[in-house]
Amino acid sequence: MSENLLVKICGITSESDALLAVSLGASAVGFVFAPSPRQVSVHVAGDVAKRLPEHVLTVGVFRDEAPQRVVEAVRFAGLGAAQLHGHETAEHTQWVRARVPAVIKAFRAGDPAIGHFEQFGADWLLVDGDNPGSGQVFDWRLAEGVADPHRLIVSGGLRPDNVADAVAHLRPGGVDVSSGVESAPGRKDPLLMRDFIANARRAAAEFGARSAPVGDSEGPYDWRDG
Repeated sequence: MSENLLVKICGITSESDALLAVSLGASAVGFVFAPSPRQVSVHVAGDVAKRLPEHVLTVGVFRDEAPQRVVEAVRFAGLGAAQLHGHETAEHTQWVRARVPAVIKAFRAGDPAIGHFEQFGADWLLVDGDNPGSGQVFDWRLAEGVADPHRLIVSGGLRPDNVADAVAHLRPGGVDVSSGVESAPGRKDPLLMRDFIANARRAAAEFGARSAPVGDSEGPYDWRDG
C-alpha cells in the first residue's frame, strides 16, 4: 500500500520546509551534517525535529564521521536515525547502530559491499549514484536483487517526473530526494515536493511498493513484524 512507502525529503535546512514536507505526506526528513550546501548544525536540526509529529522519522546524515560524534549528534538533536553516507566499515556501522534508534547505510550503486549488507547491522540499505547530492540518476538495474528489498531505499537523481518509474521498477521500501525538489540548494520547492510525494505514493499503490519500517520503533515502522 502507498502509505507503507518511506518517502524521505533530505537536505532540510529550515523548519518551514520540514513542516511543509510533512504536511504534503513525507514520512521522513533528513538533516545533512556533512559538508554540503545543505549542511545544518546539530542545534538547528534539534530545534526543527522537536516541532515535527512523532510519526515522522528524523534522520541525521553523516559522511565518514567519527562513530562517537555520530551518536552524540543523534542523541543531542533527538533524531530517530543516523544515515551513514561515506566509507563507514561494518564495525563502525554496528557500533553506531547499538547506540541509536536506527541506521540507514548508504552505498554507491554497484558497490560490492552491498552483497554483504547484513554484516553492517543497519536497518536500511540506501543505494545512491556515484556522486551523492549531484542529482544524477544511476542505472536502477544495479539495485536489483538486494537481499531484502523491503529495506531498500532508492536515491540519486530522483525527481517528480521519474520517481514513479523507480518505484515501479524496483518496488523499494523507500525513496529519498534532495536536489530533485529544490528551487535552490537547501531551499525546497512546494510544488516539486507535492508532485514528488504524490507520484511516489501513487506508484506505490499501483505497483505494490514494499514496507520499509524502522528497527526499534513501534507502529508503521516495525518491519520485524513482517
